Amino acid sequence: MVSLNPVRILKNDAEEEKSEIARLSLFVGAIAIGDLVKSTLGPKGMDKILVAHGRSAGQVQVTNDGATILKSVGVDNPAAKILVDMSKVQDDEVGDGTTSVTVLASELLKEAEHLVEQKIHPQTIIEGWRRAANVAREALQNAASDHSADPKRFREDLLNIARTTLSSKILSQYKEHFSELAVDAVLRLKGSGNLSAIQIIKIRGATLGNSFLDSGFLLDKKPGVHQPQRITDAKILIANTPMDTDKIKVFGSRVRVDSMAKIAELEVAEKEKMKDKVEKIVKHGCNVFINRQLIYNYPEQLFADAGVMAIEHADFDGIERLALVTGGEIVSTFDQPELVKLGKCDLIEQIMIGENTLLRFSGVPLGEACTVVIRGATQQILDEAERSLHDALCVLAATVRESRIVYGGGCSEMIMACAVMKAAASTPGKEAVAMEAFSRALQQLPTIIADNAGYDSAQLVSELRAAHNSGVCTVGLDMENGKVACMTKLGITESWAVKRQVLLSAAEAAEMILRVDNILRSAPRKRVQDRGHC
Repeated sequence: MVSLNPVRILKNDAEEEKSEIARLSLFVGAIAIGDLVKSTLGPKGMDKILVAHGRSAGQVQVTNDGATILKSVGVDNPAAKILVDMSKVQDDEVGDGTTSVTVLASELLKEAEHLVEQKIHPQTIIEGWRRAANVAREALQNAASDHSADPKRFREDLLNIARTTLSSKILSQYKEHFSELAVDAVLRLKGSGNLSAIQIIKIRGATLGNSFLDSGFLLDKKPGVHQPQRITDAKILIANTPMDTDKIKVFGSRVRVDSMAKIAELEVAEKEKMKDKVEKIVKHGCNVFINRQLIYNYPEQLFADAGVMAIEHADFDGIERLALVTGGEIVSTFDQPELVKLGKCDLIEQIMIGENTLLRFSGVPLGEACTVVIRGATQQILDEAERSLHDALCVLAATVRESRIVYGGGCSEMIMACAVMKAAASTPGKEAVAMEAFSRALQQLPTIIADNAGYDSAQLVSELRAAHNSGVCTVGLDMENGKVACMTKLGITESWAVKRQVLLSAAEAAEMILRVDNILRSAPRKRVQDRGHC
């Protein structure tokens, strides 16, 4: 008899998971990621502590920002990786809604798991979801309002959006103060949406309530010794060039000399070279020189003699933003002064914030430039406050570009869920079952918000659904008092652009994961052992 061995196509260490097993593996990974972050959702959400290992061992982050948590968690499951990437895209695109989008995608897949168990084909579920997503988007669009024609009312809308965004963050205690800061900073941009013009500086000390907005640009540096400490009508040369005299720049080179006199000659030659460089810089007609790299004692002394304020080691982010706001260019060579564009500002002076001395650049050409100075007790508080403020600034910038607004507090999700459920009632076939599942997934967002606050979610969500089905479409969850209330009166509004992005990104990611029926893991690459010499 001839024994038939199974034919192996994949390499020895390669793995393959098929159909039901593959799908179950993806569902488990995605649902686990959703469960990880859903406790941070809403104004009463909890925080996570992230402890680093490896090079930055011992570093601690305390955050409830979905993108930050998922970015820091190493995941191996393919579906989990897709959700992590989706939250990063949400963060880059609109700045907020990173937790909502992950939780919605996770809830959709949880519903899909039940449907697959009922022997409904994934393609049928996807078809139902697509119809549901179109109905939900249309309902969201119809519920949106736009007050951009009235500047006073639009500013109030922006303040409400900032308050809603910050109410689930560490800044919730000071949300009025930070909402004003964020709105003032974004409105200074005059619709450009260029957030690079808004600088955020973190200085330890005082409390979050002592944070403030400073018009102009602040640089956390000091001028050199014996140089001007205050300059009016500044002409600024911004550079990225070596200004040290005691390094030979060819790595691995050696200089052999046979007497101390030769060493002295080398030093004199290097000094002459540096003196020529400083003279070239001064010929540009600048009275302020800001360098990305270090400036050693000798060139610092030469700048002092020439009456030029020289600032060393300004980090690259700092000089790039400085070039933007002062209208200058970053240069590395100084042979053609006529081609170099100098930055300008009316006044450079030193100011004290806490125990720190900073340089303030006032009257910069880019009038929208400003700096938010965040104060706080610990580095972790400052870092989380910066993340929270960044989210608010991104959402406000997105709202200035796309000025429509919708109501928060689970109101928008319930509007979409009710619209999808009505559409499902008039849809024949199994697609209707998938649409009902989509509606249930949307209703999970207000349910989780209520659960995180410790309220009876079943009671609140049923009241919310009843109100919407009876035609009262501005009702949402009031998490301060644990009841349903009118969002118009409470001023809980959110950006339409953020909500739309949450809906579409979650639906697309869940659809992509549901389409999969095979997982192929390639064989790991073998390392060749170095046997050495016998």
